[in-house]
Amino acid sequence: MAVLPIRPARECRWALVALGEVMLRLDPGDVRIATTRSFRTWEGGGEYNVARALKRCFGLETAVVTSLADNAVGRLIQDLIYQGGVAQSHLRWVPYDGVGRSVRNGLNFTERGFGVRAPLGCADRGHTAVSQLRPGEIDWSEIFQREGARWFHTGGIFAALSETTALVASEAMRAARSAGTVVSYDLNYRESLWKAGGGRTRAQEVNSELVGLADLVVGNEEDYAAALGLPLAAAEGDYSELDPAAYERMLGEVTGRYPGLRVAAVTLRRALSATRNDWSAICVAGGQAHRSTLRRELEILDRVGGGDGFASGLIYGLLTGEAAGEALELGAAHGALAMTTPGDTSMATLEEVRRVASGGAVRIQR
Repeated sequence: MAVLPIRPARECRWALVALGEVMLRLDPGDVRIATTRSFRTWEGGGEYNVARALKRCFGLETAVVTSLADNAVGRLIQDLIYQGGVAQSHLRWVPYDGVGRSVRNGLNFTERGFGVRAPLGCADRGHTAVSQLRPGEIDWSEIFQREGARWFHTGGIFAALSETTALVASEAMRAARSAGTVVSYDLNYRESLWKAGGGRTRAQEVNSELVGLADLVVGNEEDYAAALGLPLAAAEGDYSELDPAAYERMLGEVTGRYPGLRVAAVTLRRALSATRNDWSAICVAGGQAHRSTLRRELEILDRVGGGDGFASGLIYGLLTGEAAGEALELGAAHGALAMTTPGDTSMATLEEVRRVASGGAVRIQR
């Protein structure tokens, strides 16, 4: 029996549609943001990363609903989206005022970290085009009814951008559910985004409502605590003794609290250093718990995007009819691979994901 009731592919133009912000990531490489004299650029965004991975790694047709200010930076982000292959037919261009007083594009400066130096992010994303999106501006009937989408994905980053984006997320999730589209929500709690908007109290109000509209929720343990107010299964930041049963109980509490949820998943990361992490995941689906392989001392090049990689691999497995346990392994494997390359987005192949998920060797392939 299928974990989720997913619309047949023949009825839908899109395997997945994502709603969220796409920013320009500026990466200083091996040095610091404050001392570098050059940056590499990537596109990225929690919700978009899932759509991109499903297209580039897993070969499914996806689209992103977002807005960009129409200037050279916006067109650079567009050029990067072209490379990722995600359809732009629902990308809204907003006229630029010349200096960014009223609208602009988001920038995300991110250090990867190394050893005892933790990764560091510095976001510059106020007054962005997508943060000003309002209910009624997107024709959700066109997307979910006339074009058709098997899956819709959004999350807590988009919902935190402004008062109106949380309303747009709710509007979109309700429209998707009405059309029979599966809805997933990544908690993705970011303290910096909620700081001026009510903090954790407001975050929990918004996320609790939106999770109630989802079929599947994902996040790390801190996300569940901060965004939904659940008690931590371990002391904050202390994963020296990971107790899978404690996380299974936590996910069971989530699915009990939100009756519409079919699947809840958590990623577990014990950071031994910025470049060595223990990595695993657990999900509860249909009342049954599943645990992924625990990868000890996984070597990390760039940890940003690991959770999005997990979400996209899990979604791919469920979209293609895999059992929950197998889909979980695909998610954990893809998340691990996403952290071996620079940038927010996945550079893995489906062959690599399946090899890692099945415990394949890492000897050179030639």
